[in-house]
Amino acid sequence: MNLDHGSERGRTRPGPAPGLDITTVTALVAAATTAPSLHNAQPWRFRHAAGSRTLELRADLDRRMPRFDPDLRGLHLGCGAALFNLRVAAADGGRDADVRLLPDPADRQLLAVVRITDTDRPDRELARLSTVLRRRHTSRHPFEDRPVPAEVRAALCHAAEREGTQLVFPDRWHIESLLDDVRDAEGRDDFDAAYLAEMRAWTRVGPQETGAAVDGVPDYAFGPSKRGGRAPVRDFAGRRPVPGRPAAVFETVPNLALLGTTRDGVADWLRAGEAMERVLLLATLHGLATSLTSHSLERQDLRELARDPLSGMGFVQMVLRLGYGPAGVASPRRPVEQVLEIV
Repeated sequence: MNLDHGSERGRTRPGPAPGLDITTVTALVAAATTAPSLHNAQPWRFRHAAGSRTLELRADLDRRMPRFDPDLRGLHLGCGAALFNLRVAAADGGRDADVRLLPDPADRQLLAVVRITDTDRPDRELARLSTVLRRRHTSRHPFEDRPVPAEVRAALCHAAEREGTQLVFPDRWHIESLLDDVRDAEGRDDFDAAYLAEMRAWTRVGPQETGAAVDGVPDYAFGPSKRGGRAPVRDFAGRRPVPGRPAAVFETVPNLALLGTTRDGVADWLRAGEAMERVLLLATLHGLATSLTSHSLERQDLRELARDPLSGMGFVQMVLRLGYGPAGVASPRRPVEQVLEIV
């Protein structure tokens, strides 16, 4: 927060800072919407009162997924990631973003109010992440079978802590357990008609669908089908054929990390989304490819098994897959005018 230290004698004290101009507001929202979200649903909306310095982040409940995300936890994670990107873009522009989470208990769709102020001391750690905002993509390709260096893992854990969450790199035994849970989820989903229908609703296959897509997962972002390996990568093709799609062998020992919180409320989900994006952007800055796997977390019994018994983590919010390999491709985004309301 900026403090007014007064002015020279005889000069008039400056008045209130002017409101944000439309170009700045549009740029902030465009940066925010590069965030990842469950099946690229982009479940966010922004509202700006002309002449003010605030932006509201609101949940777009028309983009909820009853089968994949019945409690809306995933929706809030995605919105938290978008909120973090807005903070990054503000810092890159020499501004502070003062965030109030859940400011109105009577309005559950209002997730945050962000006040943007000018500052002489923008958060440099946030600002440097702006260089990878548009380079971070979910990669569903094979990674190399080599570990992430200890110093990089420590930096990623610290990034999660900065957002009030915890990042844990599980040991080999726990990784095996996590992979078993993913296979369990995949086996159940094969016989779940609601799962298959919802998957189809959020995937885009063929030139006609992908060419017009502004959301969902397009077939060019599916990555190759798995011919071998043990990486937990969801196959978005499902039962739909994708002509020309290659097959590949994935890594044998994937580098997985658990992102979690002490509690499991809406505010915790939003903070976890902010932490998730901070970790993903920092990993990208370190030259890592990244992907997210929530497959086994979408069923409550399997989610409980994902907890690391050696840590104090209360609730696992996301499983991250990190490694060295192709960075993935950009998925489509809704135009800013579809997600930003100026009143």
